[in-house]
Amino acid sequence: MKNRREFLKRGALITTGLVVSAPLLAKSRSLKDDDKDFTGIIFTEKQQAGWDGKAGSHVPKVTVKGNKVTLLTEHGMSETHFIVRHTLVDEAGTMLGAQTFSGTDEKAESTFELPAGFSGKLYATSFCNKHDFWLKEFSV
Repeated sequence: MKNRREFLKRGALITTGLVVSAPLLAKSRSLKDDDKDFTGIIFTEKQQAGWDGKAGSHVPKVTVKGNKVTLLTEHGMSETHFIVRHTLVDEAGTMLGAQTFSGTDEKAESTFELPAGFSGKLYATSFCNKHDFWLKEFSV
């Protein structure tokens, strides 16, 4: 793929109600720290590729209270450099929630409600307009 950033930007736009995270996170597929299939496309705390040192301000922080999941990306927000989008995706690739931000938003924070009785693996994503697509895997 010649331009992964353009691919990710296009994928992050809502076209059919899905975002790039759903197809990349296929059913029952776990993104392990040693999984090389997504290197250079999806970044994590342990797989920062060319963005070494950026995880702290790009990987979403996750807080779970009851059936609510809050994502916070501790990243500055300006018109030229900002977090574009958060998504919350389950292990089957179903998007449970998404929120799009603009550079004029105060911060990149979103809250999503889990389905009643949900337990399992989830993926929180954060997309930066300059530093690509970041993922955090966690379970509830």
